[in-house]
Amino acid sequence: MTINLLFATHYTGLGGGETALLTLARHLDRARFRAHLLVPREGQLAERWRAQGGQAHVTPWRGASVYFVPAPWAHLPIRRRIEGLIREHAIDAVHSDYHTLPMALPAAESAGVPALWTCMGWWFHPKPWQRGFFRRPAATFAHSEAIKRGFLGEPPFMSPERVEVLYPGVDTARFHPDSDGMRVRFQAKIPQDAPVVALLARFQAVKGHEVFQAMARQVAFQIPEARFVVAGENVHGVAADEAYKQQILQTLETDPFLRERMVYLGFREDVERVIGAADVVVCASQFESFGVAAVEAMASGKPVVSTNRGGPAETIVQGETGYLVEPGDAEGLARHVITLLRDAGLRERMGAAGRARAEQHFAAQATADRFATVVEGLVKR
Repeated sequence: MTINLLFATHYTGLGGGETALLTLARHLDRARFRAHLLVPREGQLAERWRAQGGQAHVTPWRGASVYFVPAPWAHLPIRRRIEGLIREHAIDAVHSDYHTLPMALPAAESAGVPALWTCMGWWFHPKPWQRGFFRRPAATFAHSEAIKRGFLGEPPFMSPERVEVLYPGVDTARFHPDSDGMRVRFQAKIPQDAPVVALLARFQAVKGHEVFQAMARQVAFQIPEARFVVAGENVHGVAADEAYKQQILQTLETDPFLRERMVYLGFREDVERVIGAADVVVCASQFESFGVAAVEAMASGKPVVSTNRGGPAETIVQGETGYLVEPGDAEGLARHVITLLRDAGLRERMGAAGRARAEQHFAAQATADRFATVVEGLVKR
């Protein structure tokens, strides 16, 4: 039996959550699952989905905000279109993101198929009038313990056993210690023997690009030959994120000390090569729901220096696979980066420990297998 599985998401760019979704779909057994994607418009996600052999459907809708009232959203035209798609393609189960769930859940219920969803954001805290709605899905996943705790609240509004933490899987065959970063260094005009520190993050104020810049200044004062690369873009086209991006780039342009040492690469499909070009990978975010870039770096055998709020506190082992500091602590980030850049043996030991941890706890195939088991159990009921 092949299960037709519909993934519905309002996001169309390629942020961490969308990358995790693509990785999950790619590792599902094609003999057991046929994966469909539903998005409100064309974009990078749909393009990549089709490139890896999936079927993508496009129909416009507006995603729900965190203040949605369930009943009105269940009667929007998009709910009927989703139900029609379920029936037309004999969909056996629907998986949704938060912003689509108010339409996808009633559509699945009306069509008589189970609905699942994954809570990916640390900011999703159900309002009192939404709690009954969130008890209805057949299965609920969270991308980290931090997300699960935030979603359930204190005291939890429903049994914690009903929310399963399913870490996003990382493709450990793609992200590995032998990734070649020479091309990235050449393109960025970085000497092949220069120490390199990388940040991989889309432009959003929570990602801490300004903290990374402040850290870079302190590192460069101590290690003048150090270079810094930043990969990422405003992938969702949000106006506030674009304003933040321009602010960050303007700071770079007006600071000759940084301008000589820091390169913004923009969006890169070859993230593994960017990581391969680095000696240390930094996460400067105020909060990360999971922090897929940190785990990709670990899988690539690179030590990670990160802030400690959210997912990185669960994925990074302090002093073993990297270092953790408080959000906004540019000095703390710089101190640990300097320690690592000055000690190749320490980088190698931490990198090896990170690779082992990624393989053991965050491998994409294990995540896909667990997800598949849950879906099959629901469909067979």
